[in-house]
Amino acid sequence: MPQATQGVSRVFTGRPRQFAAAVAAALVLIATGVGWRTYDSFASSLASVEGLNLGNGKDGALDILLVGTDSRTDAHGNPLSQRELDALRAGEEVANNTDTIILIRVPNDGSSATAISIPRDTYVEVPDIGMSKINAAYGATKELARLEAVESGEDEAAVEKSSTKAGRDALIESVADLTGVTVDHYAEVGLLGFVLLTDAVGGVDVCLNAAVDEPLSGAHFAAGEQTLQGSDALSFVRQRHDLPRGDLDRIVRQQVFMASLVQKVLSAKTLSNPSKVAQLTAAVQRSVVLDSDWDIVQLATQMQDLAGGAVQFSTIPVQDINAMTDYGESVVQVDPDEVREHVAALVGGDYEGSETTTSDSPAPDIDPSSVTVNVSNAGSVSGLASAVSLAMSSEGYSEGVVGNYAGSAMSSTTLYAADPDSDEALAVAAALGDVDIDSDPSLPAGTVELVLADDYTGPGSSSYSGSSSASTSGTTTQSDVMPAGESATPAPAAPPIDAGSDGPRCVN
Repeated sequence: MPQATQGVSRVFTGRPRQFAAAVAAALVLIATGVGWRTYDSFASSLASVEGLNLGNGKDGALDILLVGTDSRTDAHGNPLSQRELDALRAGEEVANNTDTIILIRVPNDGSSATAISIPRDTYVEVPDIGMSKINAAYGATKELARLEAVESGEDEAAVEKSSTKAGRDALIESVADLTGVTVDHYAEVGLLGFVLLTDAVGGVDVCLNAAVDEPLSGAHFAAGEQTLQGSDALSFVRQRHDLPRGDLDRIVRQQVFMASLVQKVLSAKTLSNPSKVAQLTAAVQRSVVLDSDWDIVQLATQMQDLAGGAVQFSTIPVQDINAMTDYGESVVQVDPDEVREHVAALVGGDYEGSETTTSDSPAPDIDPSSVTVNVSNAGSVSGLASAVSLAMSSEGYSEGVVGNYAGSAMSSTTLYAADPDSDEALAVAAALGDVDIDSDPSLPAGTVELVLADDYTGPGSSSYSGSSSASTSGTTTQSDVMPAGESATPAPAAPPIDAGSDGPRCVN
């Protein structure tokens, strides 16, 4: 059970002309930035990959995985020039991480489109590797496959091809496992793509709520509206430090940037200018990789149908943006069941995941001292966690960690256990007044975690009329204070986005 929860399933609705914000700028360029008379020659020059483990859209939507990589090569595997590397402001080290991961859902009836962003540090199960940040699924798997291929005696070209495919498949499977969605198509854009595409349209308009001076990303911008060229645009979408919500605010930047880029691409000034269309075409050919099964004509037709439909941005629900693994790595923690329910709802589907269990049966007979009870206070009553912990200790349960819950508000008191059907969990829930029980596999056997909400009326609360003598005093105790260096409140929500029709949306 996470130590902090960040409720961030915020959804932004775009104007009708901003459909491509949901399908991502690169795909719009492919479908609208090229004259149909040049389609055959254009398509034949696109980088593509065959044999990926993809679906067929039979789950009710066309699901596109759009990936932004930090590769220092172009789409065809050619090394970038020194001038291009300098423009990226990203160093020259070899890297294969996927720093932008967006699942684009387009229902088969063409009624809407949603781009679902997945934070790069989301902690997920990666095939053949185990728990890892999702942005490492591609690179880590590729490296493992590369080593195996080299040991088997494959030549360099074959090694690169097979290991890259393995990395892409691992990422596709990781996203599918996390979201419950089978990916139907794959699109990949390297760092160079942001620079080339932005320069091709003459810069992209953005708006900042406050001035930025962040040297790690190279982001040095004034507050207000401004037009960013390629290198500055890349710094704008890559910045994550010095933002109130870290990577979540960076995701919002990426979303509004794509919307603004698409508006620029679809404008008459761009599409009626042969020179700009040629520049866009060259940019796509050099920076975009697609799976080999794309039907560009069909995609363009569907995009035209969607131009007047509902368009949404969404970020998967996140529980803790500052979670820490047991080996000290900072990660973003999510509940896969919650993520799948969120994603299914975006296309009108249902997800049959784990159900929250309510304890309404007789309490099992256990030794209370064999169970450690951690207590976190997510409610508004000061000192409640200490009072409840004291009450449970007086009943013979072992005292665990006690403190304030560092996440967003919870409406229902919940007891978390590795096995919600275990005798220990059922006994503790009954002792607390039959609170809800939910699963948290990360908890060790013999330990449960109670998160208190304002609905709690069991032992330790002022309204409790049972046999326990402990009750809340209404004062805050030291054990309710988070340890130094930890935040007792969630990161602030993103400021409202200005979606006015006369300019770009203003963001952090």
